[in-house]
Amino acid sequence: MIYFDNSATTSIDKTVLQTFEKVSQTINGNPSSLHQLGNYADGLLQQSRKQIADLLHVSSEEIYFTSGGTEGDNWAIKGTAIEKHQFGKHVITTAVEHPAVKESVAQLEMLGFEVTILPVDPNGRISVSDLKEALRSDTILVSVMAVNNEVGSIQPIIEIGEVLKNHPAVHFHVDAVQAIGKIPLLLGRESRIDLATFSAHKFHGPKGMGFMYIKKGKQVAPLLNGGGQESGKRGGTENVAGAAAMAKALRLLLEKAGEKQKNQDEIKTYLMGQLEAYRRVSVFSQKEGAPHILCFALKGIRGEVMVHAFEKKEIYISTTSACSSRNGTASSTLVAMNVPGKIAASAVRISLTDTNTLEEAEFFMKEFGHLYQQFKDIK
Repeated sequence: MIYFDNSATTSIDKTVLQTFEKVSQTINGNPSSLHQLGNYADGLLQQSRKQIADLLHVSSEEIYFTSGGTEGDNWAIKGTAIEKHQFGKHVITTAVEHPAVKESVAQLEMLGFEVTILPVDPNGRISVSDLKEALRSDTILVSVMAVNNEVGSIQPIIEIGEVLKNHPAVHFHVDAVQAIGKIPLLLGRESRIDLATFSAHKFHGPKGMGFMYIKKGKQVAPLLNGGGQESGKRGGTENVAGAAAMAKALRLLLEKAGEKQKNQDEIKTYLMGQLEAYRRVSVFSQKEGAPHILCFALKGIRGEVMVHAFEKKEIYISTTSACSSRNGTASSTLVAMNVPGKIAASAVRISLTDTNTLEEAEFFMKEFGHLYQQFKDIK
């Protein structure tokens, strides 16, 4: 089997799973309980928080555990809206965000907020000048993903931060789910990023576990009210085993991260070069994009047909975003990039991780060549 759908989810690392099982079996207390078992659980929870914070060079007080990227995006956007609505009701985002962001700002619009959606160029990137022009006196939030999950385009996060240094009251949220371990990401005092969301299952951690970075001094209202967990910002009994496993997965991800990125970039570059040699293939990802995502289309063949054709060969790819693949709609990112709808409907995505190899890519291209011949008469 060849698994090329790592942007949808990664397999949990065996040693990470062992950590999850061990903690689940041995740490039975609720971290909020006052007795010794509760103290043990809380101690491990805080140790996991500190490990994540140290890995990202931020403070432990800036890391909050969540259920994943979707909750984090919802919390950053709606939490900012609740916290800052008295100062303004204008939000800026982009046309290529994850549905967790798109649907959150759409809900804000229903509640009377104004939303500016920035367009992107043919490479899937926004213009910083467009952002600058969109800023208003009542803007409270700018939400821009670091790496697009469908085509791998990298947004100019540093340049956006430079613009927002002149607007200190505006919260800057970055969906970093596809960025962590793939591109450099600066958080902390030297960064203008106020809020950032992460999801463990994108880097070989457990599903249903994530964390949010909230810069010290920035206020975000709770999305989940309850028993005062996570410093009163996120109610609900904490998933201690999930937190410990996620901390370990993050440590493993960031070990020799440069070598891992280089390996993925080599595989991506090989695949791009091979695919671009086919007349009916359109490649939408850029060489300068994230090293792990490659989006392309075989004109005339719908994406789901390609996915199932490769599945028969035990090669697993996807039709762009896993979150929207089952509804049969064309990639919203490609539509925003002005790719014709018929071609966008043919798009598929290869997404890599550090365990993928060049030999797998070579085998993929061999099978692609066979499929190309089978489909050659279809227009």
